[in-house]
Amino acid sequence: MTVKLDALDHKILVELLCNARIPVAELARKVGLSKTPVSLRIRHLEEIGLITGYRAILSPVKLGLTHVTYLEVSMSDTREAALQQFNAAVRAIPEVEECYMIAGGCDYMLKVRSRDMADFRRIMAEKISTLPFVNNTSSHVSMEAVVEQNLTLG
Repeated sequence: MTVKLDALDHKILVELLCNARIPVAELARKVGLSKTPVSLRIRHLEEIGLITGYRAILSPVKLGLTHVTYLEVSMSDTREAALQQFNAAVRAIPEVEECYMIAGGCDYMLKVRSRDMADFRRIMAEKISTLPFVNNTSSHVSMEAVVEQNLTLG
């Protein structure tokens, strides 16, 4: 279900995307409303599921996780039960930052973040290669992050 936003909801979301910890009074001033209507609009956006939560965004560089590898995974079995087992198992690997089931030359695309190539090799050997129904993998090492961002509104 697509949500229709009016101009004020759009302004509120843009501000929250920039700073989710902005005080309601400051947000109200920026969007031209008083605190109560802004609070009600935020609560409504949360209730309808447009705002799904708030979180801290950590710096991978400061954590020493500068090595990014995109990994194509081909499955030996693509029946629903096998896919569900793989999905549950891959969610348990903290180094997998993103995982998408895709259409194309492979079945899944994973974004794996690690300290370096040796760390990635360990993750592959100990965790990813042991995932259920993995038939084949192909790795693509990132040399530089050109665009890395959270969802924005145009």
